[in-house]
Amino acid sequence: MKLYTINTGYFKLDGGAMHGVVPKSMWNKVNPADDNNMCSWALRCLLIEHGNYRILVDNGIGTKQDERFFGHYYLHGDDTLEKSLAVHGFTTDDITDVFLTHLHFDHCGGSIKRDGDKLVPAFKNATYWSNEAHWHSALQPNDREKASFLKENILPIQESGQLKFVSSGDGEEWMEDIRIRIVNGHTDSMMLPQINYKGTTVLFCADLLPSAAHISMPWVMAYDMRPLDTMTEKKRILNEAAANNWVLFFEHDNTIECCTVQNTERGVKLKESFKLSELDNR
Repeated sequence: MKLYTINTGYFKLDGGAMHGVVPKSMWNKVNPADDNNMCSWALRCLLIEHGNYRILVDNGIGTKQDERFFGHYYLHGDDTLEKSLAVHGFTTDDITDVFLTHLHFDHCGGSIKRDGDKLVPAFKNATYWSNEAHWHSALQPNDREKASFLKENILPIQESGQLKFVSSGDGEEWMEDIRIRIVNGHTDSMMLPQINYKGTTVLFCADLLPSAAHISMPWVMAYDMRPLDTMTEKKRILNEAAANNWVLFFEHDNTIECCTVQNTERGVKLKESFKLSELDNR
């Protein structure tokens, strides 16, 4: 097995929304806001090369939306999905599986591309993986969350015939060396891949822990549907991570790719931070 960081660029979101009840006087030191109170966030994905499988976990915002849409999110940086895959010798055609932690636009927008007037899968040879509970919640979203579920990102996957549902429950094996953790605080049935990588557990944190700053219990996004559930889920998983020296992989932290955590008198805190590419040398 090999793991690769796939950077697809950066975007901006409101700092208050991303940090919830935490005062700006605190979070602005960690991720300084611009004049519009917007902070920069990564769109960082993970490629798992596992035997004959090349599994892409999430795929960023994509490129098919119009200028008005992108104008809200201030995409920046030189990274793209295609360029990042090419760095490791891959193209979109090499991807065998696209694992979608959840269907918010910043996680699945790269799933579909425009081909003239048509919307088609960006990964023509891949199986796309969601789960039935989350899929249905995305197609019939609540009023608070519906702006994050865009039908043009979702329906063409099903129409292509390339969609399958993960049947594994929380903590169960999806395929050899990859287990699924299911959490519900951010959105219904979000899936976190828990990877056994050469004896080390690597957890793809998605939006349970969008950044290293969110390790702290009160740092819960205002985007979360059930913030108290998020805190309970964070506590459980962070205690496991500290006890077993897991590596946490962050999808949105604009500087920190990975870290380990440790128990302290003030709860679980960051221990060491590093790039995924450094993992084999640790």
